[in-house]
This record gives sequence, C-alpha cells and structure tokens, in this order.
Amino acid sequence: MDYVNLGRTGLKISRIALGCMTFGSPNWAKWVLDEAGSRPIIDKAIDEGINFFDTADMYSLGASEEIVGRAVLARLPRHKAVIATKLYNPMSDDPNDRGLSRKHIFEAVDGSLKRLGTDYIDLYQLHRFDYGTPLEETLDALNDVVRMGKVRYLGASSMHAWQFMKAIGMQRQNGWAPFVSMQPHYNLIYREEEREMLPLCLNEGVGVIPWSPLARGLLAGKRNEGVTSVRAETDKTANALYDRSKAQDDAIIAATRKVAERHGRPMAQIAYAWVASRPAITAPIVGISKLEQFGDAIAALEVKLTPEDVAEMEAPYHAKPVAGHV
Repeated sequence: MDYVNLGRTGLKISRIALGCMTFGSPNWAKWVLDEAGSRPIIDKAIDEGINFFDTADMYSLGASEEIVGRAVLARLPRHKAVIATKLYNPMSDDPNDRGLSRKHIFEAVDGSLKRLGTDYIDLYQLHRFDYGTPLEETLDALNDVVRMGKVRYLGASSMHAWQFMKAIGMQRQNGWAPFVSMQPHYNLIYREEEREMLPLCLNEGVGVIPWSPLARGLLAGKRNEGVTSVRAETDKTANALYDRSKAQDDAIIAATRKVAERHGRPMAQIAYAWVASRPAITAPIVGISKLEQFGDAIAALEVKLTPEDVAEMEAPYHAKPVAGHV
C-alpha cells in the first residue's frame, strides 16, 4: 500500500480509504453488516495496509462508530490509525440533535469520541452544509474543538464550491483551524465536481477523498447484467442519485466495460482506477461488504489507463443537475 499526504498536511493516509457506512446495524438499513460481519472486513483492510477509516455519527445512529472504534483499535495502536467521522445529520427527533450549531458540534464530538473509544478524532468532517446556522458560528466552534485537542484536522463533504471557499476565507481571516479535505460525490457517471470544486481544491491544496467511486455499484457492471443485491434493491440514496432511465449513464457504463475488456480486468477496477488517477484526488473512499471486493480496489491502484481509455470513458458525459448535496 502506498501512502500520501492529505492535502498540504503532514498526515499520511493510504491511497484507499475504507468507507464504513456498511458497518453497524441491519435495523438501520437491511444491507448493513452487524459487528460479526464487519470485523473480518476491517481486519482485511488493515492487513492490506489501509490506515484510513471513514465513518459518520449518523451511520446506524452511532453503531458504525462503535464497531469501527472497537475493531480498528483492537488491531492498531492509536497512532497508526487515521479515524475520520462526520456530523450534521439528525441523531434523534430532538431539534438540536442535528446540524452545525455550536451546541450540537460540542455534543456531537463528545458523542463520537465516546462511541469510537478514543480521545481524539483525526479528521472531523461536516457531512453537509447547514443553511440554518450562521457559518461563523460553525467555524468558530470547529476551531474550538481542534484547540481543545479533541480533533486533529477538519474536513467537509458535498457542498457548493462557493460555500467551501467562503468558509476557507473566514478561517483564514480569523486564524481558525482550516479545512484540509473535501469529500465530494464523484465518479464517471457524476462529474459535476470537475467544474468548480476540484479546481478549487487543487488551487488551495485541499485533499480530495471522493465518495461513491463506483456509483453505488453501477460502474461495476453487475446491475446491467441482472445481478442484484439487498442494497441494490433497498438503497434509496442510490435511486435518488442515479436515474437509470438516462441513456447517458448506459453509454458511460458501456464505455467502461469496453475499456475493461481491453485491459482484461473487471469493470470495478477500471472505474476505481479512473477516479484514483484524476487530478486533485487523494484517496477514493471504498465501500466493502464482501472480502473479495478488496481485490478490485487494491488492484486498481496498479492499473495504467491510457489517454485513449480516459477519453473513451469520459466522452458520453454531459452536464447533470447537482446531486449529493442533501
């Protein structure tokens, strides 16, 4: 496994991040693995050299953090693990148990620390932009949790580039702890982040750790072949993000399949390799629910796509509505 700096920081992360939404409680979503099912996957990630684990407080309403904390820290000394989590989404019906207010940030960080079983979080990320809280309030509170030693670095996830740049500007103006990473929705089927967010991150030295690099499995090709799964049948987010009636998506999938056949590799490897090799990308976040899926993610780092390969897969793409910000 290769390790790279996250943006302009000195933090070294593996070239693949393990996404941990799959780990938690099947009561939260039918496709989620319980602790017994999650542990072998986390163990395999560690065996492969992955040191970066990305979860969120809202995944299984905290159960994901609990499992990740126990499993990772049972195998790795704390200083060898890079644990990332997120806040914003509702954790209960209480109106203050959500969002990015000062009150919720202070309570959320303590809740995540307790569930993870650690005294600090390596990367604390805004899961989404909070339109109901003044940005100054959010950034001031985030700076405080860093200065308290509860958080090492700050990151953000899907939002508009102008919102992210406004936040970075406020942080600089006030001498607050800065955002060092962005976690956008990005894959061959959804490339809107190339217009503004990725150039912004390149210019500002912000690390990029994209989510859904396989477009919820569409770019693995199996759905087109009639292969289904519990997640494919019940994942409401996937249905909201990807409209399978669009001929454009089918053309991109077909082009990816053609390139994969030319390389003699599975489609998933090619789709992962494309994301990992794009300018600004630091490490794709890979969701794993079966041990055999590690093979494609790891092997993708060795795939050398030609300019012709890239052009062929990118050619069918046209502008799309923004997706993944809510």
